[in-house]
Amino acid sequence: MTGSVVAMRTLFDTPSAYACDPASSADPVPPVQAVLFDFANTIFHMIDVAVWLRRIAADTGRTDELDDPAALAAVEADLAAAYQLPEVLAVQVGRDLTADRHRDAMLAWFAAVPFLRGHEAAAQARVVHADSWVPYQDTGAVLRGLRERGVRVGVVSDIGWDIRVHVDRAGLGDLVDTYALSFEAGREKPDPELFRKACADLGADPRATLMVGDNPVRDGGASAAGLRCYILPAEHRTGDRGLAPVLDLVQAVR
Repeated sequence: MTGSVVAMRTLFDTPSAYACDPASSADPVPPVQAVLFDFANTIFHMIDVAVWLRRIAADTGRTDELDDPAALAAVEADLAAAYQLPEVLAVQVGRDLTADRHRDAMLAWFAAVPFLRGHEAAAQARVVHADSWVPYQDTGAVLRGLRERGVRVGVVSDIGWDIRVHVDRAGLGDLVDTYALSFEAGREKPDPELFRKACADLGADPRATLMVGDNPVRDGGASAAGLRCYILPAEHRTGDRGLAPVLDLVQAVR
């Protein structure tokens, strides 16, 4: 029939959990009017491991044991080596599906580190402590810029505890409209349902939503739910994270 839009199929179709109807596929791509952010290593980062270890040492009455830089470096090396042990890696799979699984995974890791053995609970408490995670230097400015443009914001994270405490402590809690956290949803990225939930909570069309993260597999999985993705380099940053271009990708909502 003249004027009708026919669904298109290609030889190399990309698997997708988002069905785009024929009419929408011919329309202009909608402007981005909502943004989802990954949490860890995207808008917040954990404190330096040396600071974390020294705080554990203070909590457990062993501050002097890490006074020697060589001793501190040895514990850091033990941490990295312990994480590669098969029995430790095995319990990391699906660890963020529940708070209990995350805690068990961390305790198993810390039990394999001589300095932390017997103090696993103290080490875990320092992982989730309110002041153990801090925003990147450009996080606040970008979140405020999105709010000024009327763009709704969500956080989608594979995480085993309530990260709202960190966002609130940084004074940014009123700039995030919703959270889709794996331990609350019982799903981990790249499960499309986690991204769909965040979009639904924001009242946002997935096709008008941008996912920002640092993991092309987990965060990039949002594309299967119809979102666009902006993937940051997976690198440690002590300055700005590189979030400013996100503001260039959105359109002010009127």
